[in-house]
Amino acid sequence: MNIRHTAAYLIISFLSLSGFMNGQPGHSISVTVDGASEATVRLAYHVGSQQYVRDSLVADSNGRCNFTGADRLPPGVYMIVLPGNTFFELLVGDDQHFDISCDAKDPGGTLSFRGSEENQRFLDYQKKWKVLQEEAVNLSAGLRDSSLSKGEADLRKEKLAAQEKKMKQYLHQTAESNKGTLLGAIAKSIIPPEPFVPTVPPGTSNRDSVSRLLSYIHYKDHFFDNVDLSQPGLIRSPILGGRLEQFFRQVVIQMPDSIIRETDRLLAKSAVNEDVFQYVAVWIMNRYASSEIMGHDAVVVHLADEVYLAGKAPWATKEYLSELEKRVNRLRSNLIGQKAPELLMNSFAGHYVSLYDVEADYTIVYFWEPDCGHCKVATPLLRDYYNGNRDKGIEIFAVCTHHDREKWEKYIVDNGLSWINGWDPERLSRFDHFYNVDSTPLIYILDREKKIIAKRLAAEDVSSFIDAYRKYRGQ
Repeated sequence: MNIRHTAAYLIISFLSLSGFMNGQPGHSISVTVDGASEATVRLAYHVGSQQYVRDSLVADSNGRCNFTGADRLPPGVYMIVLPGNTFFELLVGDDQHFDISCDAKDPGGTLSFRGSEENQRFLDYQKKWKVLQEEAVNLSAGLRDSSLSKGEADLRKEKLAAQEKKMKQYLHQTAESNKGTLLGAIAKSIIPPEPFVPTVPPGTSNRDSVSRLLSYIHYKDHFFDNVDLSQPGLIRSPILGGRLEQFFRQVVIQMPDSIIRETDRLLAKSAVNEDVFQYVAVWIMNRYASSEIMGHDAVVVHLADEVYLAGKAPWATKEYLSELEKRVNRLRSNLIGQKAPELLMNSFAGHYVSLYDVEADYTIVYFWEPDCGHCKVATPLLRDYYNGNRDKGIEIFAVCTHHDREKWEKYIVDNGLSWINGWDPERLSRFDHFYNVDSTPLIYILDREKKIIAKRLAAEDVSSFIDAYRKYRGQ
């Protein structure tokens, strides 16, 4: 387990959850660990798959230390981490003044709480759930025995199904008996969605495909049904971050329109709690702002417009919002699916050229410099591709981003660049803004109507992309 210190908590930038709770002011968690004399004991917490240190103390000669503070701790699943990175979990909710004791040789087996009924229930839940899981694992392992007869295998399947039903019932009971608490929310979140058998009308063609599609839609639409988004304690737990990761990585189709639609639905559900809404919005923004998948910048623009720049992100600083606005304004005009901005400029041929005047099935817009190291690799690759495909509906509109005309002209002549060579050293066309040119080489691919179909491709990927797109379009 890699536990990070609180200072490294940059994964959710601008996240400053209030952590307000009812009850006594401040927090006081006394920990006594037999056999941990003068040992370092840390109080840590989960956020998704990461763990962060909240506080660190050295126990006295009796193995005792007391984590105290004037502020209430934000609710969540915390850990007491002992030497050797052994640890046990506890809940921080309404109860923030309680005592913990255990033995260093067997923390889990000797753990006890005083002054925290919820943690005692959480401990009982963990023990019971562990037993149920072990029973299920043993039954599942028994099914892998190749020597079983069909009757024996069927019997074991029935036992496993009964065990799974028993586990589900226990989760329902725990969730119901602890409704409104973090423990109840944790138990509920583990309950799988109810089985769904889609109804496909008789006579429907491709019934199996339709059935799978309906099952997928139902699974996607009900993925968060058992996650209590009104419970801020799930933020500092493995649950909410884990579910977001699973949903946006494995469930949602990785197309901007699909991601945006699910983002809006989830944010609407999260609005029941301002801290949860903040966490979800920041998590999604961080994920897609750093995504290297083409087209995901549309999610950033949408989230900026609908949340951050719409006055719904009080956690974000003025400086952050200002930089975000500048960034998305450079993205708006060059999103996948939009018509590319016009480029009108002088050229190597001595006359003005217009991007919109180019007649080609596919136009490659290429921003480059003669002295750019990566351009010296990309430019020859594009030149060779162009020379072999210019009579197959391919044109290249190249724009030099450097101001040295002599170098530009020499490079064109020396390297035989016969495509359209645009020249706009004063950037009157504002190509740097409209195409978000922050480095070179930079490649866009447009279709016949000048709609952007690809951006920021590597030169070596241009040929395969256009071939695949032709097939997709049936060309």
